[in-house]
Amino acid sequence: MPSFALPRAARIARVTRTHKVAVAVLAAAGATTGLAVTAAPVHAAPAAHASAAVKPVSANGMPAKADSAKVQRPVSASVADRIKVTAVAQQGHTAEQAASRSAERPAAPKQYANNLDGWIRQALDIMKSKGIPGSYEGLHRNIMRESSGNPNAVNDWDVNAVNGIPSKGLLQVIQPTFDTYHVAGTADNLTDPVANITAAANYAAHRYGSIDNVNSAY
Repeated sequence: MPSFALPRAARIARVTRTHKVAVAVLAAAGATTGLAVTAAPVHAAPAAHASAAVKPVSANGMPAKADSAKVQRPVSASVADRIKVTAVAQQGHTAEQAASRSAERPAAPKQYANNLDGWIRQALDIMKSKGIPGSYEGLHRNIMRESSGNPNAVNDWDVNAVNGIPSKGLLQVIQPTFDTYHVAGTADNLTDPVANITAAANYAAHRYGSIDNVNSAY
């Protein structure tokens, strides 16, 4: 078959079209490679980076200023804090009220046994508050000699009895002496154990310096 040569212009045009096709193929291949790279999965960032906070962005796309970002505490934590503060304040107020009531409440009176020991101890406390000298031993010793510890003992045979003012009580006190040396705050009854002891001790303090100095009839 006879050969047929294309004119030079046709050959150039053919080469140009072939080159364009090749370039298009290469471009398509490059796009495919780029697409594959873009679609490839990105490895997960370390946990430390995953929790990083996202910075706020303003309306114009620029990072927002630090002072414009409002940081709020969780509502539940805020409420819990207020409840704790209120509870502590209420506890403090309650403690203050209790302390105030305790301070205002008068102290309970001291209790004494209703026997010779209790009468002497009560008399000693009163004597101490009044500045009257005397000891447990001095009182007990004189009481046992005068009445054997009987608060209702009455001497109806001595000169005082003859004169109509018999000695009575634990320390055998006559009525005029009791009236003169009666200690305020005690009973007005001559035979009342505590009143009888304190009046006699008061009399002895004035006459002998102390009931402790009395060792016989006085």
